[in-house]
Amino acid sequence: MLFDIDFHKTLRAGSRHFRLHVTLRSDSQRVVIHGPSGAGKSQTLQAIAGLMQPDGGHIRIGGRTLFDAAAGIRLSPQARRCGYLFQDYALFPHLNVRQNVLFGLQRGWLNPWRHTRLAEVEQCLAAFGLSELAQQLPEQLSGGQRQRVALARAIVARPQVLLLDEPFAALDPALRASLRQELDTLQRRLQLPMLLITHDHDDVAQFGDHVLALRDGCVAAP
Repeated sequence: MLFDIDFHKTLRAGSRHFRLHVTLRSDSQRVVIHGPSGAGKSQTLQAIAGLMQPDGGHIRIGGRTLFDAAAGIRLSPQARRCGYLFQDYALFPHLNVRQNVLFGLQRGWLNPWRHTRLAEVEQCLAAFGLSELAQQLPEQLSGGQRQRVALARAIVARPQVLLLDEPFAALDPALRASLRQELDTLQRRLQLPMLLITHDHDDVAQFGDHVLALRDGCVAAP
């Protein structure tokens, strides 16, 4: 089973609480979690990536256990081998394109040296059409170029799975359509398992080989 996920988490803010319970079993390489804002989609990705610890249950991807409360298994985010694309891309504004991509390979928080060149980074820059932009800062890039940088950073370390948080939400409609097609082509070429969250039905139509509907923290009928 490629995705074997069953976990629960209660989130509290003062007197308010939100219970998240997600169950997913799928052998599809392209899974979309669809639902409105506040449904628990981003929290689900965070739990898979190890940025939030569930209260119970398990998370297994490709037969590898990332989290199992009963067995006491809680892999660190670095050990989970998840490529994470944040909704706002989370590029470092003071690092150029090459440094941002290189950051996906290194451990720790030291900034990569500005002129460091590694073969895998250069290959990734070329694959995403970023070689000519390698010395530019994020503020000098278009929205589509910033997304390509974020994707290159997520993929350069050869992750086990790619996690995408509303990857097209910040783009205008014409650019969304273009970048959907680019991501579609890239995923098919790399054969990289992908879990994408969205509230956009066009994303579901393009990538939803397996669709999980999330409403108020629980799996619902699509």
